Amino acid sequence: MNLLDLFSLQGTLFALMIVGAILKKKEIIDANGKKCLTDLCINVVIPCNIFKSCLIEFNMEIFRSCALLLLAAVIMQAVCLILNKFIFNRYVPQRRKVLQYCTIVPMSGFLGNPIAEAIYNDIGVLYTSIFLIPMRIIMWSVGTTYFVADEKVDKKKVAKNVLTHPCLVAIYLGLICMVTQVKLPAVITATVKYLGNCNSALTMLIVGTILADVKITTIFNKDTAMFSVFRLIILPAAALVVGLGLGLDATSLGISVLMTGMPAGATAAIFAARYDSDALFATRCVVMTTLMSMLTLPVWCYLAG
Repeated sequence: MNLLDLFSLQGTLFALMIVGAILKKKEIIDANGKKCLTDLCINVVIPCNIFKSCLIEFNMEIFRSCALLLLAAVIMQAVCLILNKFIFNRYVPQRRKVLQYCTIVPMSGFLGNPIAEAIYNDIGVLYTSIFLIPMRIIMWSVGTTYFVADEKVDKKKVAKNVLTHPCLVAIYLGLICMVTQVKLPAVITATVKYLGNCNSALTMLIVGTILADVKITTIFNKDTAMFSVFRLIILPAAALVVGLGLGLDATSLGISVLMTGMPAGATAAIFAARYDSDALFATRCVVMTTLMSMLTLPVWCYLAG
């Protein structure tokens, strides 16, 4: 994919976001509808998209790339956790929790698959799924504790949420099918592929509904701008250094950098509202980084080769 094609892809994704925002503004998608679409996407469409990506021929090169990608992801999560210990200490607790969460949880779960699939095809979705394993684990463990630090955390419940997350279950099943090269009935593979192919349109519509909840003129301030630089420039730059140090191949390096350079995770606003943190600031961070990523992602894709 050349740079012109990448800008065309970004334009298409942005157009889908605008459609989602319009549907939300017109109340064709209300709050309940947004929740239903989000649940459908997380529990069905994205897992099917992940499983679909595993239905490819397996070889040792893919195994090696997945192993190195997983290592790169673990290193990046460790870096983020260490940075969270001190870089946001000057903020009030309600805002600090949001920034810490947004640092370890990008919007890769939503935006990652459509972009990876468009640029790298099914192998990109597979690599993305592997790279996001540590993020999903940290999201439901450490990420949760940022907001519920004063409450007793049920470790068994956290472990259950992590291990039974639909996206991780899809990875388990998909890797089994890929390694064993088992031939599934055509009706199963066709159903999974049809559902998985809904991923790009549905996820971007959902992101659009998030954009619709905030006035664009209110999102630009010093804090959101500084965090956008951190989230979209500094962290992917670190991922590029880590990837080059580990000797990742071109596709793996691109996935590592792009997934790290995704905007802040939309769940930040949900957690902030649920646990009395700065929900408005969380939403502004999500919207600001989402809009700015339309400019930064093509640049990182080019730099990552």
